[in-house]
Amino acid sequence: MPQIKKFNYKTYFKFLNNLAKELTRFYNKKLSKSFQVTNKLKGRGYDPVTSSDKAFERFIRSKITKKFPEHQIIGEEFGKKISKSEYSWVIDPIDGTRSYVIGNPSWSNLISLNYKGIPIIGLANFPLLKKYYINFNHKIAYKFENGKRKKIKVNNKVIFKKARIAGAFHGVLSLKKQMKIPKVLKLLQFPCFDALSYSHMAEGKLDIVIQCGNKIWDIHPLIPIIRAAGGKVSTWKGDEPINGGKIIVANNEKNKNQMIKLLKTVS
Repeated sequence: MPQIKKFNYKTYFKFLNNLAKELTRFYNKKLSKSFQVTNKLKGRGYDPVTSSDKAFERFIRSKITKKFPEHQIIGEEFGKKISKSEYSWVIDPIDGTRSYVIGNPSWSNLISLNYKGIPIIGLANFPLLKKYYINFNHKIAYKFENGKRKKIKVNNKVIFKKARIAGAFHGVLSLKKQMKIPKVLKLLQFPCFDALSYSHMAEGKLDIVIQCGNKIWDIHPLIPIIRAAGGKVSTWKGDEPINGGKIIVANNEKNKNQMIKLLKTVS
């Protein structure tokens, strides 16, 4: 994967590190009250968007545009800002909107900086949990919690039969298809909470996470964090996860490949 020069890593790390704190303050000051909910699918299912999603994205876009006016921006709610720049920001203003709607604190703000379409640095900010995850470069990732910084690493020594596994199919994998992977269903031990589960894998609390239906803004911000923490991430077919879809993250290559093998009939 292409890497940004060391100077740029520091520049963008500082920007995202400050932005994480600004986002939490913005939530506590402006958004921790009533909000409006709209169903994007209008009776064909349930895909909520809230007034807070839109407010967060406007806030993030304004910060990026002020600091890096030439950069491209891709956001879940307000689409693309196109330019000739090789740098693009990918934004999920609230990852886990369903959790946000019902008051579950596991929702987050996800942001990545991409270079030539490749996620290079990412932020997963959890305002209600008072913590955030960010990679410093392609080899170092941190969790900031209660004002303290901790370097995070996957637990890559855990073997498959002892792996702590979480998964969610987000309505994408039908019950008929789930019946084709009984071994996988039996292995699922923990609930899956969107970006929080991916983040927990990066810090060694989980060993494998599988999800369906990821859009690029769901996974791009997490790819550099996971890889900097030593984790592996791909599609269920073992391909690069740049286009989203069915995603697997794991603590090591062997465990990732073993889970991919079990998922083969539905991948």
